[in-house]
Amino acid sequence: MSHVPQIRIPASYIRGGTSKGVFFTLEDLPERAQIPGEVRDNLLLRVIGSPDPYEKHTDGMGGATSSTSKIVILSKSRQPDHDVDYLFGQVSIDKPFIDWSGNCGNLTGAVGAFAISRGLVDPRRVPENGVSMVRIWQSNIKKTIVAHVPVINGEVQETGDFELDGVTFPAAEIQLEFLDPADGDGVMFPTGNLIDDLEVPSHVIESGTLKATLINAGIPTIFLNAQELGYSGVELQEAINGDEEAVARFETIRAHGAVRMGLIDHVDGAAKRQHTPKVAFVARPAPYTTSSGKEIKMDDIDLLVRALSMGKLHHAMMGTAAVAVATAAAIPGTLVNLAAGGGERNTVRFGHPSGVLRVGAEAALEKGDWTAKKAIMSRSARVLMEGWVRVPGDSF
Repeated sequence: MSHVPQIRIPASYIRGGTSKGVFFTLEDLPERAQIPGEVRDNLLLRVIGSPDPYEKHTDGMGGATSSTSKIVILSKSRQPDHDVDYLFGQVSIDKPFIDWSGNCGNLTGAVGAFAISRGLVDPRRVPENGVSMVRIWQSNIKKTIVAHVPVINGEVQETGDFELDGVTFPAAEIQLEFLDPADGDGVMFPTGNLIDDLEVPSHVIESGTLKATLINAGIPTIFLNAQELGYSGVELQEAINGDEEAVARFETIRAHGAVRMGLIDHVDGAAKRQHTPKVAFVARPAPYTTSSGKEIKMDDIDLLVRALSMGKLHHAMMGTAAVAVATAAAIPGTLVNLAAGGGERNTVRFGHPSGVLRVGAEAALEKGDWTAKKAIMSRSARVLMEGWVRVPGDSF
C-alpha cells in the first residue's frame, strides 16, 4: 500500500481581535489552490481539520469554534489605491464547507500587520516609527477598509497596553475604518424599513412575527428584541449554546431573515450560507457579570447586544457585527438605536458576554435613504506561530 507524503505550505497562525485563524499569501499556496474552487476548499478544510464529527479539530489547526476556524488569503492588491486584497473563509466545523460570503472584522485587525510583515505593502509607505496606513480591499464584500498599524523600528508593533474585552492579554491598538460599510450593492436596509415584522413559524413565536431590524452594514445582520424572545440581554454562551431548542429557533429565524433580506431564495438555502446573515438580540442597559467574572455596571454601557455566529452565541462580538451595531445605533428608529435610548449618536458602548466594546459610525439620510460613510473600531493582533502548515499530499 502506497502512502502519499505530506506537503508543507508557508503559513502564520494569528490572533486578530477576538478571533484567530491561519493566514496565507496567495502565492504561497500550491498552484492548483491559487484559484477559487473545490481544490482550494479541500486543501483549506484539511488545514483546519474539517469536517470533524467530533467537533474538536484535533487533526487540524482549527479551534472548533466559529471564532477559531478561519482562513485568510492575502495578495498584493489589483485595485487602484489599495495595498492588499483580503479574502476570508469561514470554515464549518462538522461539514465539508467553507463560507466565502462575508468578512471577518476581528481578523481584519491582523490583515494590515501581516501585509506589512510579508512585504505586501510598499516599504516607502511604512514609517520607521509611527503609524502605517494600510489600504485593504475586502474581496468577499468588495469594500475598502483602512487599518492604522503602529510601527516601531520599521517593524509592526504587536505588544502594548490596549485591552480588548474577550482577549486575555493587552497588545498594541490597531484602529480600523470600514468605509461605506453597507454590504452588497450598497442598500443598507434591503426591505426599505428600519423595523420589519419578520414572519417566522409559530413554533418560533406564537404570534408568527418578530420585530426585526434587517441591516447590511459590515455584515448582513438581523437584530431582534431580547424581551420578545424571552431573554434579558445579559445571557452568556451556555444559556443558548447548551439549549438545542434555542439554537434551532435562532437558525430558523436566520433562514427566514435571509430570505427577507434577499440573500437566499428559500429557507433551505441557509444551510449553504452559514456565515451570513448574523442574528443578534438587543436590550436596554442592565448590570451583569461577564464570562470572566468582570462586573459590568449599567452606567458602563448604552445597550446590551448578544450575537450568534455559525449557529452559536459568540463569546464576545464579531467585528463585522460590531460595525452593524455601530451603524444601526447611529440611525434613529432602529431596534439597536431604540435600545440605546434613541436619538442621534455617532458612538455607542455595548455590553457583550466578555465585556464592553465602544464603536462609532457616521450615517446620513440622503434622498430618503440612509447611507453610512464609515464605521470605526479598535482591535489588536498578534502572531502566535509562523512557519509551515503540513497537510497530506492527497487531501486536495
